[in-house]
Amino acid sequence: MWKRDDAAKPNAPGGPGPAPAQPGSVPPAAEAAPGKPAHAGDPQRGQEKTAVNIGKSVVIKGELNGSEDLTIEGQVEGKIELRQNVLTIGPNGKIKAQVFAKAVIILGEVTGNVTASEKVDIRDNGSVDGDIASPRVAIAEGAHFRGSIDMQKGAGGQKTEGKPAAASAPAASPQGQPSSPATAGANR
Repeated sequence: MWKRDDAAKPNAPGGPGPAPAQPGSVPPAAEAAPGKPAHAGDPQRGQEKTAVNIGKSVVIKGELNGSEDLTIEGQVEGKIELRQNVLTIGPNGKIKAQVFAKAVIILGEVTGNVTASEKVDIRDNGSVDGDIASPRVAIAEGAHFRGSIDMQKGAGGQKTEGKPAAASAPAASPQGQPSSPATAGANR
């Protein structure tokens, strides 16, 4: 008996209930996101823009490798390798690891050396106890940093032979001398 009612609903214009979807008319991905093309659900295309989140209650001990941008709000102990991607340590993140990434944004706590091929950014209330190796380093006022900074162009794991470390020291000194108290630990 319900079959006869369903058959009557699509023929009734402006009926109060939702009309059933016709097979093949609109893909489910396009219904969920009307402004996006139907191929947005394709895993190969969507993977370029995705970011993975590790929540506050997650604890990881060991190696963490990946090929996607990653945000960590939980705890990680060991080694983190995202050499072609961005790693964000959230405000609740507590990391005790060696970190290797394209770019690292730190809002939480990191204990260990951080190596980035592009940039390390320690934001307000962010904390790093360890050495940083990256061609670009930003330390916000109110951030904590204890360690050394290597800002050679190839510091992201692609160090150039024959270029003495002393040559990069003058380039790092003017940037390490702003009137910010957060960088005072870098000069000790």
